[in-house]
Amino acid sequence: MERLKLVLQYFQSNSESISNGICIILALVSVKLYTSFDFNCPCLPQYNKLYSLGVMIVPPIILFFLGVLVNRHTGVMMDEWMRPVGKRSKNPAVVKYLFSAMIQRALLAPMVWILVTLLDGKIFICAFSVSVDPALFSGLPNNTGLDAIKIMAKVPCKEDVIFRNSSFRKAVSRYVRCYSQAVGWSILLFLIVLGALGRLIKPCFDDHSSFLQTRYWSNYLDVEQKLFDETCILHARDFARKCVVQFFEDMREDTIYRMPHPPFIKHSRDEWEDEEEERLHGITKEEQVDQLLNKWYYSKPELDVTRIAHRPRMCVTWEDHNGKTLYSDV
Repeated sequence: MERLKLVLQYFQSNSESISNGICIILALVSVKLYTSFDFNCPCLPQYNKLYSLGVMIVPPIILFFLGVLVNRHTGVMMDEWMRPVGKRSKNPAVVKYLFSAMIQRALLAPMVWILVTLLDGKIFICAFSVSVDPALFSGLPNNTGLDAIKIMAKVPCKEDVIFRNSSFRKAVSRYVRCYSQAVGWSILLFLIVLGALGRLIKPCFDDHSSFLQTRYWSNYLDVEQKLFDETCILHARDFARKCVVQFFEDMREDTIYRMPHPPFIKHSRDEWEDEEEERLHGITKEEQVDQLLNKWYYSKPELDVTRIAHRPRMCVTWEDHNGKTLYSDV
């Protein structure tokens, strides 16, 4: 249970970890879909290859676009690529980094589907059994009145009566399955070697400081967008509350009640209103909200927080009647 909690905390730590978790889940879903998928070869020469290649190619395309859709880097990349320049210049390296990260994660589930189908071999047998030379095997059923192509097209259908009490179908199936598994393991080995070489060779030809800068600003864009969305949600909640309270206040008759001030209330009405106004940041009208959102899109603030980082801080000092400092929080 503790390990499960650690795994969940890792995937919830940042958006990159969440994207990795979603891609892993999609990969597991692709395996589950294939194992639960009842593949039935049509066993017809003109349809075997078309149907098999469709099953091998169409689901990976769907999984790829699904991975692009659920990946948070997609939205961040498109926002950065399509936004007007405004006060902040665009960094093409950040867009390329986000695009590369999005493609790598989106390709995981499709590659898992293709590898599973190749290692299983059923789809490969259905697609290429017609291409096998029947003379390589003994026991070809020659008393069925069918030509060799139609007989080879029926190899994936083990229930067919022409292969009853015959080892021909099993021999051809083993032969094609060996090719399928060889292709699958070769692709897997190629991907692993390519990834390892990329990790080893990339630092030799790439400026690591530039990579750190690109990664930092890509993470910044993601965090900035999330903070802006959270701030907008808080502002919308306070704005809606003020609208509702103002509506009820307008409907209430002007009645004055004189009651003693309860001792447990430490904040006055003015203090509460000041706190709510601070949460609204002075944006109290629909036109102001629209103007703010429009400015955020067309003129992102420049990446300089010097003014707010070095703004003056109020310090309090207590002195006696002679001017001697008793206490100071400086």
